[in-house]
Amino acid sequence: MKSVDQDDHCRRKEVIGEVRRASGTWGFFRLVNHGIPLTVTDEIIKGIKRFHEQDTEIKKQFYSSDPDLYVSKYANWRDSLRFHLNFRDIIVQYWKHITKLADTVIGLLLEALGLEKDHLKRIFTDFLVLSGHYYPACPEPELTLGTSKHSDPSFFTLLLQDHIGGLQFLHRNQWVTVKPISGTLIVNIGDLLQLINNDKFKSAEHRVLANRNGPRVSVACFLNTKSSDNTKIYGPLKEILSEENPPIYKYITMKEYIEHYIKKGLGGVSALDHFKLSSN
Repeated sequence: MKSVDQDDHCRRKEVIGEVRRASGTWGFFRLVNHGIPLTVTDEIIKGIKRFHEQDTEIKKQFYSSDPDLYVSKYANWRDSLRFHLNFRDIIVQYWKHITKLADTVIGLLLEALGLEKDHLKRIFTDFLVLSGHYYPACPEPELTLGTSKHSDPSFFTLLLQDHIGGLQFLHRNQWVTVKPISGTLIVNIGDLLQLINNDKFKSAEHRVLANRNGPRVSVACFLNTKSSDNTKIYGPLKEILSEENPPIYKYITMKEYIEHYIKKGLGGVSALDHFKLSSN
């Protein structure tokens, strides 16, 4: 008869295997039973919706331009409100839970890569950015997108979405629609994680369809490093490399990557392609 500890160990191995398979083939997976109360996820969705439906004069205080607006072929049918970790308002409870969950996901991903937890400080930085997206109902959704095709410039993203739906991931050149399930979160692998694990886990290309129904609200939390950082170098981890698995990418700074990501804009080929070694 197995003990409770044995059952827990077996279940964790099963979960790690699922994370490894999903991250390597799909580039994303869904989190259930993640510990964030439904009351908290519901409130953050309502809070983002309330902000965007305020009078325009009030929202002007928080306005900033989206750099992608000037380089992309199409303007996306959405508004966004972005917070850094030290911002304190109605989202304080969500921050408390999401930061704890982010640390749990880091542990899962490191274990799925066969790395020890002591890699945490060396690989990941404790820098979270939250974006609250608001997609108004679109009268002609066939003429635009809520968000154009892209992969995230992050290690990974924790995404909460409401009941409207519209999120799609590109898998084997086919767009796959992700059905929204109340209270669950989507984890999608970002470019920086694909870079350091040398393509073992794939950064997920995704988009959001415009919709006649709405508004649609989503909350994305990005585990990242400072875009202005020109000191720390990122590239394929030596622990992962071998003769059979040589490095695919150059070693770069976050500043180099972000400058290219913004210049390239959404859509088209992955920003990572620019940093591939010439032999690849």
